[in-house]
Amino acid sequence: MKREYKRPEGLSKTIMRYCPGCGHSIVHRIIGETIDELGIREKTIAIAPVGCSVFLYEYFNCDSVQVAHGRAPAVATGIKRVNPELIVFSYQGDGDLAAIGTAELIHSATRGENFTVIFINNAIYGMTGGQQAPTTMPGQKTTTNPFGRDPKLAGYPIRVCEMLATLDGPVYLERTAVNKAVNVLKTKKAIKKAFQLQVEKKGYSLIEVLAPCPTGWGISPLKACEYVDKVMIPYYPLGVYKDLTQVK
Repeated sequence: MKREYKRPEGLSKTIMRYCPGCGHSIVHRIIGETIDELGIREKTIAIAPVGCSVFLYEYFNCDSVQVAHGRAPAVATGIKRVNPELIVFSYQGDGDLAAIGTAELIHSATRGENFTVIFINNAIYGMTGGQQAPTTMPGQKTTTNPFGRDPKLAGYPIRVCEMLATLDGPVYLERTAVNKAVNVLKTKKAIKKAFQLQVEKKGYSLIEVLAPCPTGWGISPLKACEYVDKVMIPYYPLGVYKDLTQVK
């Protein structure tokens, strides 16, 4: 059977601003496809963060709202509670979600709010100059620690899925990646499941996506994909960290 790949209706025709090799555009397409396949575009609200994906309201062909840095889960909570029939998702980077937005992340998760969080983890502040992020790994070099992150000085990275898995509120937590085709397919499956659970009113889901950042890391797109495999995945293992839908 011939398969023809077209731009999803869930995405606009706006040309994206992302750097060559960036993982955001791949995840955007996955979300656009998911919105189409579930038939939820007319009732979907995207929450745009502060970070590289700040302009996502130009890329998704659905209603959206721009929020203050880190406050996406709080705004998502308000929108969802006012109109529970809407499909709401926040799209956040590691600085937005795991630094200034840590409180909103944890408390929305422990309350089990019925919305979806897409968390892009590239272990660095991509938009503002490549500084150390809460997810920067020990020894990883950034513009603010050119000799590599030293846990004795900067502490250890936050493993978001592992942290949230200790809470009772979340229904589904999974970490995936988009550095190669097989991982992209797994990411698509995870994101679609997270949206489907929201449609079914099952509760809070978060999908963490390990994504390459060639510009921030100072390497080529190909090397960035290899870096995800060789460095990021060993530190942030892929897999399902919580899935209450599988509990009998």
